[in-house]
Amino acid sequence: MGERMRSAPYGSWPSPIDAALAAAHDGRPDWVGFVGDEVWWTEPRPAEGGRRALVRRRAEGGEESVLPAPWNVRSRVIEYGGRPWTGAVRAGRPLIVFVHFADQRLYRYEPGGEPAPLTPVSPVGGGLRWAEPRIDLARGEVWCVLEESTGDGPDDIRRVHAAVPLDGSAADDRAAVRELVEPRHRFVTGARLSPDGRRAAWLAWDHPRMPWDGTELLVADVGEDGRLTHARTVAGGPDEAVAQVEWSADGRLLYVSDRSGWWNLYRDGTPLCPREEEFGGPLWQLGLRWFAPLDNGLLAVVHGRGPAALGILDPESGEIVDAVGPWTECAAGLAAHGTRVVAVAAGPRTAYEVVELDTATGRARVIGSPHRDPVDPAYYPEPRTRTFTGPDGREVHAHLYPPHHPARTAPDGELPPYVIWAHGGPTSRVPLVLDLEIAYFTSRGIGVAEVNYGGSTGYGRAYRERLREQWGVVDVEDCAAVARALADEGTADPARLAIRGGSAGGWTTAASLATTDVYACGTVIYPVLDLATWGPGETHDFESRYLESLIGPRAEVADRYAERSPTTHADRLTAPFLLLQGLDDVICPPAQCERFLARIAGRGVPHAYLTFAGEGHGFRRADTMVRALEAELSLYAQVFGLDPTPPVPKVELNP
Repeated sequence: MGERMRSAPYGSWPSPIDAALAAAHDGRPDWVGFVGDEVWWTEPRPAEGGRRALVRRRAEGGEESVLPAPWNVRSRVIEYGGRPWTGAVRAGRPLIVFVHFADQRLYRYEPGGEPAPLTPVSPVGGGLRWAEPRIDLARGEVWCVLEESTGDGPDDIRRVHAAVPLDGSAADDRAAVRELVEPRHRFVTGARLSPDGRRAAWLAWDHPRMPWDGTELLVADVGEDGRLTHARTVAGGPDEAVAQVEWSADGRLLYVSDRSGWWNLYRDGTPLCPREEEFGGPLWQLGLRWFAPLDNGLLAVVHGRGPAALGILDPESGEIVDAVGPWTECAAGLAAHGTRVVAVAAGPRTAYEVVELDTATGRARVIGSPHRDPVDPAYYPEPRTRTFTGPDGREVHAHLYPPHHPARTAPDGELPPYVIWAHGGPTSRVPLVLDLEIAYFTSRGIGVAEVNYGGSTGYGRAYRERLREQWGVVDVEDCAAVARALADEGTADPARLAIRGGSAGGWTTAASLATTDVYACGTVIYPVLDLATWGPGETHDFESRYLESLIGPRAEVADRYAERSPTTHADRLTAPFLLLQGLDDVICPPAQCERFLARIAGRGVPHAYLTFAGEGHGFRRADTMVRALEAELSLYAQVFGLDPTPPVPKVELNP
């Protein structure tokens, strides 16, 4: 470095982490799987229109992107997607089946050739969508979950297990797709076949439940023709959420259920490792895997209270040995082959990488998407995990990222500005991992606090259910409790507190600005703002009844839907804000933002509204992310009186 420590005001520190660098490192590898002995996965390409590339790691080492642009391996089932690809070895060569984002068709691909469509395009509504493909070479089919539009409305949807011929005969013929079972539930996950191929297991649930409220674990017989018959419920129910099911090598049923208040593992109904820890999580996508059975009877598991570690569980002794390495967070996407386990994992100083654990030796190593420091790690934040006290003495979990710079310190007596980050979901959790978007702020002298408010996952069912009928109350209170505590203890400047969040976090941010006086400004990203128009027929099917648990039964508490909505209280809003919205968002449509802005028109509240064509729910393009991040810094610079070095493009705040 060579640079000695100098004093400069918070928010003015020069940083090598610019918005373009943060955008280039956004997203993470996902959907790892084995094709024979090879490991394949998908990977983000922000600079290529935000597509997901399919990446192959050969057995002898070395990784390569197998499908050029514009191929985009991503499913739109339940809008959040699900496992979009699978592979098998046929005649010594990989055979891959994947979903292409643009048309949602299934394609067959063999390296060296061109992808060939396996499914037709439907003109109805959102068409035909596929997830969790599984190749059956013996039958010459791919088994998947099919999501089919039956009309033009977002609720006109059916979901069913289906088999698609591998020979392409269904590419223009919907009738050639075999349905494997009579549809009896609104939502289903992909079928898992027992080792002898005679039984299949899957999860199912119905409106108004979300999968973390309650799911049913179904087991059916597999007939000679592959049809699934005599389906019966063996676990789960309205108040028991089974998050994943698999079969052990000896044909026993393994699953994760929260019947004890924690997502724990069961084998044929018997708990394997009862702990007050989570061995599962919220099923936001079809095909998430928190555990993977190995051929030798051991289980690879993702587990923990808060942070989720990768370990190997011996179901006979109940003991877990965790992988050694810099990774403190493991994503829910395990794959296993023989004694090998592959996962996607990260830590406070490493971004998400593809990691392989050899269960025979206990050694873990990076095999794909290796983290390389794009700047001197001295500029990374040095986070701390904290537990704060919220209303009624309740615990509130948070990650604190204080301002940090290797060669700058603030003048004596100056307290730093802080931004409270509210995560989306809201039924999810923010992990403690290296995020260059956070470093973008902390390296400039702006602190960040990420709050796992009541309702977050990772801390048991009771913590998760604090938000039941309390959305817009508990989340707002918990974020405010963290902000006030930081101010009261002298960590943050009470006059320079902000809040930001996307999706459900956008709701919490907007509600916080409208109903508290804690924050000087806020950044609201693709939010929910108006509950009266966020429900059946207005948003996508998966979440269309989510408010029944977050707010209450609409028929019984209709007033509460208006009372909680930030749009209703827009007249109370006085703090400057930035509103960021993708124009192709079907989950939180732009109309929500437009109605909100109409309510504050002429009230003299400084604000900016930036929209992004071609972006949906969650920004994926580098140029979008750069503009959004720079606009956010510009907001804080103007409101907090900061002088960024170098300056960022000024976002005009219009009253």
